[in-house]
Amino acid sequence: MAALAFHHMAIACKDPIAIERFYTQHFGFRRARVIPLGDTQIVFIRAGGAYLELFQAKEALPHERAQGDGPWYPEWRHIAFKVDDVDAKVAEMGDAAVITLGPFSFDAFIPGWRTIWLSDPEGNIIEVSQGFVDEENPPALG
Repeated sequence: MAALAFHHMAIACKDPIAIERFYTQHFGFRRARVIPLGDTQIVFIRAGGAYLELFQAKEALPHERAQGDGPWYPEWRHIAFKVDDVDAKVAEMGDAAVITLGPFSFDAFIPGWRTIWLSDPEGNIIEVSQGFVDEENPPALG
């Protein structure tokens, strides 16, 4: 099998500049590349080895935004970031931390695992989590 690494997630944005500012200010992304396309552009922002690819939206949202921890219909539910301390991250974000659900403790599954869900400036759901660790021997697929 060829080598595989997660590269990016693309977001169509009503206001790409506001989205770029939010993720650079609160989640450590930085501008990695700008690709001009006539009267618009694609902007890649990067944190570690993961990128967000920001496009200018060309259509209105065809339904209401999902709330809570994201949609339960077939769709990407949310993007998640792991931090050392959920409460400290929310405090650091101040008014920009628009909480949609939680915080919740999942100690019954993993001691110390806590999660909260937030909304970015356009309503995309973000999970902010601490303490998640892999299972030592997860059951095999199928």
